Amino acid sequence: MDLIDDTPAPQGNQPEYTVSELSGAVKRVIEGEFGLVRVRGEVGRVSRPASGHLYFDLKDDRSVIAAISWKGQVAKMQVRPEEGMEVIATGRMTTFPGQSKYQLIVDDVAPAGAGALMAMLEKRRAALAAEGLFDQARKRRLPFLPGVIGVVTSPSGAVIRDILHRLRDRFPRHVLIWPVAVQGQACAAEVAAAIRGFNAIQPGGPIPRPDVIIVARGGGSLEDLWGFNEEIVVRAAAGSEIPLISAVGHETDTTLIDYASDLRAPTPTAAAELAVPVRLELLAGLDATGARLVRGVVQGVGLRGQRLRDLGRALPRLDSLLSAPRQRLDGAGARIGAALGLAVAQKHRQFDRVAGPMRPELLLGLAARRRDGMRLWEQRLEAALARRLERARDRADNQAGRLVPALERMIAAADRRVQDGNRELAAKGARLDAAAGARLKRLTDRLEALDRTRGTLGYAETLKRGYAVVRGDGHVVTTRAAAEKAASLEVEFADGRLALGARAPRKAKGEEGGGQGSLF
Repeated sequence: MDLIDDTPAPQGNQPEYTVSELSGAVKRVIEGEFGLVRVRGEVGRVSRPASGHLYFDLKDDRSVIAAISWKGQVAKMQVRPEEGMEVIATGRMTTFPGQSKYQLIVDDVAPAGAGALMAMLEKRRAALAAEGLFDQARKRRLPFLPGVIGVVTSPSGAVIRDILHRLRDRFPRHVLIWPVAVQGQACAAEVAAAIRGFNAIQPGGPIPRPDVIIVARGGGSLEDLWGFNEEIVVRAAAGSEIPLISAVGHETDTTLIDYASDLRAPTPTAAAELAVPVRLELLAGLDATGARLVRGVVQGVGLRGQRLRDLGRALPRLDSLLSAPRQRLDGAGARIGAALGLAVAQKHRQFDRVAGPMRPELLLGLAARRRDGMRLWEQRLEAALARRLERARDRADNQAGRLVPALERMIAAADRRVQDGNRELAAKGARLDAAAGARLKRLTDRLEALDRTRGTLGYAETLKRGYAVVRGDGHVVTTRAAAEKAASLEVEFADGRLALGARAPRKAKGEEGGGQGSLF
């Protein structure tokens, strides 16, 4: 059988490291060798977890470096890395021992030149244009004279002062200012929130809803204006129900909000000019229109008066128009007397023809027939009245039959209410009697308690505990000086009073003499 030698082989003079010691040494070497570095490369995979940190890769044609920006660093970034961008990342090298890899902690990211930034801007513009956010059909016309103007800008810059000054010169309007940051990381979110906030104001509420919105900022570099190129701002401007004027930068500056807005102004001052007309020009135009209206009315009245006079001259004279009717009236007046005589004679003949057949017997027969008819109607009326009275009597008897039980029920209900009232009155009377006795007893107990308190607090109880009351000349004395001044003293004990009699006046200090000394 072969024997196995378990003795470990010699390791030489090389030191032994733990995994953590070796990882820490590598970390110190890398961090010590590479302090603050600037790395140029293309952004690869980008990850934004819920923690707010940013993970991405920097790569070129041969190598890849993992990069991390913590939440606080991401908030300070002017430009956030996007996949495919060529950037210059500034940070420090470190290692991650948990995965045995090295990585770059990025503090700031800048595009690798204006060309890269413009390429990213053009790519974003094309993508948004493909969605139809820049179509002319989406744009709305500005109101001719807005009542309220909403301005989204910085409240402390010169832009708002220029806008207010221009509005005051042209046509003063009510202005609502929504303060925002006009550059930096917070710019895009605040501008988008301001546009949505103005649109969320309800008409007729305590805060007036703007009729037009102006998004304004002064000039600056491409990086300074980058917040107005963000997708969130472009979508908010395109979705605004209120007409929107973009006035970002100078005339040569162009941002994506200019494409999504309803109207682009070259400067903030020009935006104010586009928003309202010139009041003096409107007044001058109104005066000119009024003068033209007056001239037109005067001229029209004059022309119509002249036309009326011309037509009047073409009409015949009044005498010639009335001469023929006057003659006809005179002829008719001359003939009317004879016509009236003929008419009266004709009426007499008609009357005689009708009165001839009329004899007294016929009139008597007619009166008799009418009398018989009246008697018939009288009989019918009496019968109808009798029937109506009979029906009324039947209804009265029916109502009386129904009324008696109802009256009896009402009387019974009244009796019950009277009995209930009597019982309630008796109960309340008993309660009243009991309440008077209880109140008298409470008052008696209270009086006795007060009397006991009075006795306890009186000086008589104090005398029973061994104290006494000293009176001098009928008054209570509480000091030795007052007792010495009194001519007579009286002491009151719990079981009676004791008079000490008259006292000789006290001699002055230094006087000699006998007699009874002071009791004290």
